[in-house]
Amino acid sequence: MTNLAILPILIPFLSGVLVAFTHNRLGLTRTLAMLLAIVHLITMGFLSFHVLTEGSIVLEAGDWIAPYGIVLVLDPLSALLVLTTSIILVAAVWYAPSSVSEEQESFYFYAFVFLLITGVSGAFITGDLFNLFVFFEVLLMASYALITHGGKKVQLRESIKYVLINLFSSMLFVTTVSYVYAVLGTVNMAQLAERAAASDSPGIITTVAILLFFVFATKGAAFPLYYWLPRSYIVPNPVISALFGALLTKVGVYSLIRTFTLIFHQQPEIIDNLFIWVGNLTMLFGVLGALASRNIKLIVAYNIIPAIGFMLVGIGMFNIDGLSGSIYYLLQDMIIKAALFLLAGTIASLAGTADINKMGGMIRSHPMLGWMFFIGGLVLAGVPPFSGFIGKLLLVRGAFEKGETVTVIIMLITSLLILLSIVRAFIRVFWGEGNTGAEPAGKHGSQIFSAGFLMLFTVFLGIGAEAILPSVQQIADYLLEPQTYIELVLKGDH
Repeated sequence: MTNLAILPILIPFLSGVLVAFTHNRLGLTRTLAMLLAIVHLITMGFLSFHVLTEGSIVLEAGDWIAPYGIVLVLDPLSALLVLTTSIILVAAVWYAPSSVSEEQESFYFYAFVFLLITGVSGAFITGDLFNLFVFFEVLLMASYALITHGGKKVQLRESIKYVLINLFSSMLFVTTVSYVYAVLGTVNMAQLAERAAASDSPGIITTVAILLFFVFATKGAAFPLYYWLPRSYIVPNPVISALFGALLTKVGVYSLIRTFTLIFHQQPEIIDNLFIWVGNLTMLFGVLGALASRNIKLIVAYNIIPAIGFMLVGIGMFNIDGLSGSIYYLLQDMIIKAALFLLAGTIASLAGTADINKMGGMIRSHPMLGWMFFIGGLVLAGVPPFSGFIGKLLLVRGAFEKGETVTVIIMLITSLLILLSIVRAFIRVFWGEGNTGAEPAGKHGSQIFSAGFLMLFTVFLGIGAEAILPSVQQIADYLLEPQTYIELVLKGDH
């Protein structure tokens, strides 16, 4: 059973290789991509169920005993994130043929998408810090190809900024990993947790922690390091924007959760406050960008940033409610962001513009599209009974337990402003009179279906919270007890 831990990486990697060889036969490539995405989803569903019911899976590659070899750890947190990634992949592959031109599809589009999923999945399940860096680079290489896919001038302009900021953060990442190895003599996360806890130099450990926080906060687009994200995420095709918005920043958040609950919590008075205040500022500044924009894609892109802030403050609370809120919010935000990017792309395609001031009256010709967008906004703002509310309720409870009343106020204000940004866009686009006449469903039917597929999952996360929440709280409890992870990976042989 342990060998199955490689499947979250192996399936998308082999899928990418296979569709690369068939790229000139577009019909076959599309069929293969969809079938392989569904196989990936079914496999991840099985593995997630096994992990949640039977326990975590640890693979020591090449039979090199941890901490000496490469370790893959499929525990409840990583399993749920990989499952969520596979759900988004299916929606993206279904949406792509109606959005991406045939020429662009033939230019290894699906191969790059599967390579991106390989990097994301690898980052979720790796058990050592250096391989986390390696999988970051894999997903970034795929993202560099996808952000320029199509070769438009605006894509090339924004890609320069995107590549430069990620190159800088990657250089800082590998330098910090080298420093970690020099100080603690290992990059295995379980052994790092042991040695950091036993270190008699907490100041050095905290310095390293702050450097890693800076790296992951840059990749996660936290304040003040988010300026590169919004326009970079709206210039590629909507399906690529959906993959970026749903997955890339969330790998940064996952890395923060994993490393700071497991390894770097020697001086909580410093670390916790860093997370809370950076999270507060991220919420406020991100939502202001959404309010200031008139571009429907940009409104969705800016709303990525306050969501990152919510997750950061949950990590900073460092209690069961706070971490449960961050995990729940992370899962639902991955899905709802992908859905909203797909919906925004469809709206812009139908209207012939992304400017909400030039739209109007679309509710008459596309009511399903309108109400899906509206429900997506309610989820994003955390209106009950939707999934965003569950995550935010847990975060508020965690903040009150921590005594962070100011953070609670900021969270409530940010939620109202998020709702305002989406409702304003909804009114401008779908109400009133406009030049957007009725158009035949045509290719847009499959686009709406793809977004609806994701919306079903996010609605289930809301109304089915009673079934899911116990597992999320168990994960939070597990994260607060790092010794469990250490014993899982090192098996007591240390």
